[in-house]
Amino acid sequence: MTQTDVNQNGAMPQSSEPTYYSLLGLHPWASVLDIRRAYRQLSKVYHPDTTDLPTAIATPKFQQINEAYATLSHPERRLSYDLKIGYSRFGVIQPPPDLNHPVSHSYDWSKSAYLDASDRPLSSGEIFALFMLVLTFVGCLLLAVAIGLTRGEAAIHSHLLQPNTFVQQQISYISQLIAHPIIKN
Repeated sequence: MTQTDVNQNGAMPQSSEPTYYSLLGLHPWASVLDIRRAYRQLSKVYHPDTTDLPTAIATPKFQQINEAYATLSHPERRLSYDLKIGYSRFGVIQPPPDLNHPVSHSYDWSKSAYLDASDRPLSSGEIFALFMLVLTFVGCLLLAVAIGLTRGEAAIHSHLLQPNTFVQQQISYISQLIAHPIIKN
């Protein structure tokens, strides 16, 4: 009994014919990438135009593989097929396929459905957006320097020549209070 022929209760499916999973050599919890990879490998082996097998053997096997892939690659069809064979992905804790393998090997990102950002070159739109961002930053920096150079010296000289009027008013008010204190009876 293989793992592909086990349903959620640990029992064999009721049907004696092979399941689509066993036709592709997969577990029922195989990912979409695993299904696609298995289909491509088997289609190379059993395609009537590329195989060395007799056409009478290769053609029915290739049709079975196509039917299995058409069902398992479509999420809704796969769900109804899983229910039909008595397998449910819900409520079952399934071990990962590499559970008993050593951890020393590095993870192969090519088998992942998620792309690592460093695995691909930037698209032309992303390069343009980065260029515009750098151009905007440099423009703002140049504008700030130009304003600082043109108005900065004039602003420093005007403050040195004309003291702040608010500070001057406060000093005169305090000096008046000292000279003429307010006395209450």
